Amino acid sequence: MTDLIIVESPAKARTISGFLGKGYKVVASKGHIRDLPTNKFGIEIDEKSGDFIPQYTISKDAASTVKDLKSLAKEAKNVYIATDEDREGEAIGFHIATAIGKDPSSLPRIVFHEITKNAITHAIQNPRTIDMNSVNAQQTRRLLDRIVGYKLSPLLASKIQKGLSAGRVQSATLKLIVDKEREINAFKSVEYWNIDALFEKEIEASLVSFKNEKIEKLSISNENDAKNIEKIAKNDTFIVGEIDKKSKKTKTPPPFMTSTLQQSASTQLGFSPKKTMMIAQKLYEGVKTDKGTAGVITYMRTDSLNLSKEAVERAREYIKTNFGDNYLPAKPKIYTTKSKGAQEAHEAIRPTMVDFDPLSAATCLSNDEIRLYKLIYNRFLACQMNEAIIESQSIIFKGNETSFKANGKRLVFDGFYRATGYNEKDKLLPNLSQNATANLDKITTTQHFTEPPARYNEASLIKMLESLGIGRPSTYAPTITILDTRKYIEIKDKRIYPTEIANVVTELLEKHFSEIVDSSFTANMEEKLDLVAGNEQDWQQMLKDFYAPFMVKIDDGKKNIESQKSATPTGEMCPECGSELLLRKGRFGEFVACSNFPKCKYTKNLNEDKEDLDKKAITTDEVCDKCGSPMVIKGSKRGEFLACSAYPKCKNAKSLTPPKQLDTPCPECGGALNERSGKRGPFYGCSNYPKCKFISNIEPVNKKCSECGYTMGIKKLKNKTTYECLKCKHKEEQ
Repeated sequence: MTDLIIVESPAKARTISGFLGKGYKVVASKGHIRDLPTNKFGIEIDEKSGDFIPQYTISKDAASTVKDLKSLAKEAKNVYIATDEDREGEAIGFHIATAIGKDPSSLPRIVFHEITKNAITHAIQNPRTIDMNSVNAQQTRRLLDRIVGYKLSPLLASKIQKGLSAGRVQSATLKLIVDKEREINAFKSVEYWNIDALFEKEIEASLVSFKNEKIEKLSISNENDAKNIEKIAKNDTFIVGEIDKKSKKTKTPPPFMTSTLQQSASTQLGFSPKKTMMIAQKLYEGVKTDKGTAGVITYMRTDSLNLSKEAVERAREYIKTNFGDNYLPAKPKIYTTKSKGAQEAHEAIRPTMVDFDPLSAATCLSNDEIRLYKLIYNRFLACQMNEAIIESQSIIFKGNETSFKANGKRLVFDGFYRATGYNEKDKLLPNLSQNATANLDKITTTQHFTEPPARYNEASLIKMLESLGIGRPSTYAPTITILDTRKYIEIKDKRIYPTEIANVVTELLEKHFSEIVDSSFTANMEEKLDLVAGNEQDWQQMLKDFYAPFMVKIDDGKKNIESQKSATPTGEMCPECGSELLLRKGRFGEFVACSNFPKCKYTKNLNEDKEDLDKKAITTDEVCDKCGSPMVIKGSKRGEFLACSAYPKCKNAKSLTPPKQLDTPCPECGGALNERSGKRGPFYGCSNYPKCKFISNIEPVNKKCSECGYTMGIKKLKNKTTYECLKCKHKEEQ
C-alpha cells in the first residue's frame, strides 16, 4: 500500500511526485471541491440557537475528482492533506477530508513554505492535524461574504438596475476609488511660479528666500510677482554662503510579502497584481531548473517578513563570496511586519535555492518568469546586505535681497544597491570657497499650476488597502479584478477610474449601509477574523452580531430606499451590442447606459471629461513672449488660460483674464487690492506684492473700524451682514 498526498494543483502534484519514491502517490483536488451552492443562499439559521449552518455542496465539475479521491483514499495506507499553508488552504483541506468521508481531525496535515525535496521530506516527517480555528476563520469570512452578497446585491438591483453586486471588501475598496475621484473633482488648481538660477556657468540653484523671508512662506502666485523678484535678483550681488556636506545611510529594504511584491512588480515590471500572482504561483509550484523540477520561491500569499535561519545563512555566504566582506553586516538582519494581523508563523517571499541565481534561471524560465524571479531574488539578497551611503551636498548663494540653494549628491558606497541596482546619477557640486564672490549667469521664471491628487494605480491601491487593514494578501488582486470585471472601474493608462454606476452605488451604500463601505469597519472585521483563527473569538457569535442589525437595514431599505431606476430611451443604439441606450441619472449628472445590462455593461458619461479639455486648443493672435510661437486658449479644471502652442518645448502660460480689482484701496500702502483664488477659496491681496504683503481672507470694504480706525472686512451670513476689523477683529453689525 502507498501513502496518498492530496494537494490543490496538478503542477504542485507533479513537482512533489518528483521528490518522492514509489511509496507515495500525489494527486490534486484541483482547488475547491466543496462550497456554498451557487443558486441559493446556502445558509440555514437554527431556530433555537441562532447558529449559522452552511449547506456545502460538491460542484458538478468536482464530482468525478471526489469519486477518484475516495477510491484512492480507501486503498491508501495513510492520507496526507498537503494544501496551502494559509487559512484558505486549511479550509480546502477540511473540505477534502469531509468530502472523501474522513474525519478531518484524524488525517495527518503537512505544511511547507517551499516546494523542495528537503521541505517536503521534513513536512512528511512532522505532520500535524487540521487547524479548526483557521478553518472557522475562513468559514466565517465565506459566510459573511455570502450574507452581504446575497442580501445586499438584490436590493441594489431592485433600486438602481439589475446585475449590480456588493461585497464586504469589494464595496469598501470601491469607496476608496470613488472618494479619490471626488477629491480630484473638488480640487481647485492654484497658479505658482518657480525661480531658478545658474551660477558660475554650471551650478543650478533655486530661490529659497526673498528679503529674509523663506520661499515656503511666500506666495509667488502671478507673473508680476515672479518678474519683480527676477529683476531684483539680476541686480543683486552674491557670495558663497553656507556649504554643507552630509552622509546618510539608506536603509536596506525588507524582503517581499504579497502586497509589496505586487506593488514592485507593478511599478518596475508593469505587471498587474493578477499577472504577478499567476507567475508567482508557477514559480512556487514548480518550474524546470538546472537541477530538475522544483519550486524556486516560497509561498507567495503571505503578510510575514520572517526568514528561516537556514535561508539567511545561505544568503550571507553568497554575499560574502560574491560581493565581499564590506557588503555583509556583522549580524543577520531581522524584519517585522507592520501589517495588521500578520501571520508571523509564515515566511516572506524568497528564493528557495540561493545558488539558482538569475543568470542560471535565465536558461530555464520564460521571460516574464525570469523578470519576476530576478526581482524576488535580488530583493532577498539586498535585505541581508549593508546599507548604502549617500553624500548630500548643498551650497547657499547669498545675496542682499535673494538667496538661492544648489543641491547635489553622490553615491559613496552602493551597499545593497549592488544587488538591486542603482539608477540615479551622481550630481556633484564643484569645490567653492565660503564668502567668495559668486557670479549669477542666468535666471529663469517658470509658471506652474498645482496638480490634483493622482488617481490610484493598482500598486498604490493595494498599498492603501494594506495600510487600512482591508482584506488580506489573498484578496488584493481578486478584489481589483472583480471591480474591473463588473464594470465598477476602468483602468486607463494604468490609473483607476470609477464608472458612473460606481458613484451611484457608493452613494446609496454610504447613505443606508455606511458600515459596508467604511474602511475601519471592514478592517475591524478582519481583526475579528484573526481572533477567530487564534481561538479568541467565537465565530458563530461574530456572525450573529453582524447578521441581525444588517438584516434590519436590508428590510428597511426594501421599504424606504427610493428607486433610481427611472430611465429615458435615447433613440440611439449601443455600439457594443446593438440594444437601445437609456438616459439615467447619477451622482455627477446624467449618463447613458445600455438597456441590455448586465449582459452588456456599456456606459457613457455625458459630462465632458475634464482631462480632455487640455487636449482642445483655440489659436489666438497673441504671440508667446518667450519663443514667438502663437498662443492658444486651453482649458483646465480651474478654467481657461493662455498657453504656448510650442508646448512642451516652451512651457510659457498665463492667465486669460486679469484678477478682479476691488474699489477698496490697500490699508497698508494704498495700492489696488485684487481678488484671487486659493485652496481654501477666494482671498484678497495687494497688487504691489512683494513690496506690500497685505493679505486677507475677508473682503475689505470702505469702512473704518470705530475702535482702531483700520479697514474693515465684510462677512455675509444667511440672515445678516457683519463687519470685522482686519486688524483688531472688532465686529459690528450692518
